[in-house]
Amino acid sequence: MKAIYHKYRPFYSESLKLAIPVMISQLGHIMVQISDSIIIGHFTNKVSLAAVSLVNSLFMIPLVVGMGISYGLTPLIAQNNARKDFKECGLLLSNSLMLNLLTGIVLFSVIYFGTLPLIGHLGQAPSVVKTATPYLFLLSLSIIPLLIFNTFKQFAEGLGFTKQAMKISIWGNVINICLGVIFVKGLFGIHPMGIKGVGYSTLIDRCVMAIVMAIYVFKSPIFKGYLKNFAVKNIDRLRGLRILKIGAPVALQYIFEVSAFGGASILIGTIGVNQQAAHLVALNLASATYMMATGVSAAAAIKSGNYFGINDHKNLRLAAISNYHIVLILMGITAVIFALGRNYLPWIITSDKDVIIIASQLLIIAAFFQLFDGTQVVGLGVLRGMGDVNIPTFITFLAYWVGGLPIGYLLGVKLKMGVYGVWYGLVLGLAIASVLLFFRFNLISKRHRDITIPIPAKD
Repeated sequence: MKAIYHKYRPFYSESLKLAIPVMISQLGHIMVQISDSIIIGHFTNKVSLAAVSLVNSLFMIPLVVGMGISYGLTPLIAQNNARKDFKECGLLLSNSLMLNLLTGIVLFSVIYFGTLPLIGHLGQAPSVVKTATPYLFLLSLSIIPLLIFNTFKQFAEGLGFTKQAMKISIWGNVINICLGVIFVKGLFGIHPMGIKGVGYSTLIDRCVMAIVMAIYVFKSPIFKGYLKNFAVKNIDRLRGLRILKIGAPVALQYIFEVSAFGGASILIGTIGVNQQAAHLVALNLASATYMMATGVSAAAAIKSGNYFGINDHKNLRLAAISNYHIVLILMGITAVIFALGRNYLPWIITSDKDVIIIASQLLIIAAFFQLFDGTQVVGLGVLRGMGDVNIPTFITFLAYWVGGLPIGYLLGVKLKMGVYGVWYGLVLGLAIASVLLFFRFNLISKRHRDITIPIPAKD
């Protein structure tokens, strides 16, 4: 163990320096939903909580499409920065901003004209559907400023600057919580808005975050050399396609995983309101740890992109393995916390005793899939940094839609195991993804691990 530690120690410190701010920043995305759930769970009723669960399930798919496409920028920035091609970084930012803005508008239109009219035909309780509809509209509108924020965030993180997005995310969540309580409860003379209140607070929060992150990138002297070629006139089809070539498969990867969990929520919604609310509680807690793991994944993507950009495959492999070590330790700790705190953690989100009893049992299952969840997302990050996105996309489809969700349906609905059976299927999907993605990384990295061909910097 000591020899292993000394071998990977330099990579541990580099990865953690990048990962910790990204963990907090990524956690900020899911904390918006968690804080919304907490406010609704404590200040309204279980119907509103079930409505939040339904909306989150439907909204997560377009959300991860947008975020996946925006992630296409980071490995390209990391690779070109390693080659000292600063001009290309600015050109890529111009194209990414336009691409993400258009993506946000398209996703909002899809939700408004497609999802909203269909929400009443998913077999959910009528009271839940009525409560959920206005909340889904407001969340869908917020995706546009969120993707603008994410454009500048991914640009800065690709260059190794991760702390500012973290700080903005923290303050954004403070704004979201404060406004959410004010709007939902109707404080300071404002009429109580119920579930619509957290929708408005989320929209305002994401607009503020987008503005502040853009100001940071444009005004900070550290980015001045990269922004000389940032301009609308520099938008071109070739660079947009380069970003999309990575971002679209990444979006599909997230779609296959998140839609499986969203599909699970809809299946559970046909079982009962208590089960659906408990699913939301347990999934929110598990999602928080998952977003922490995505911080390690982002660090893995940045470092593998740096080393891949200069063809240093030996150090690429060492950096990647170090990130696997980090995420295994992190998710091992969270698994213990879930197992030991299963009877107490649900109280963070709801005080309904019937919901808490079910959620506490789901947290035991969540403890089991922590390691699989962490290692599969790190595997995706490492391969994304290397530009390997197509085979991992197929792996995620296979894991969740051929393995996880059908088994969850079989166990939960057909064999009458209820919400627990659906979750067992999700564990299987994560396990398949984790193992196959590691095999994929191991295969392609071993081919090149003894190749180190530095590319000379440009004059």
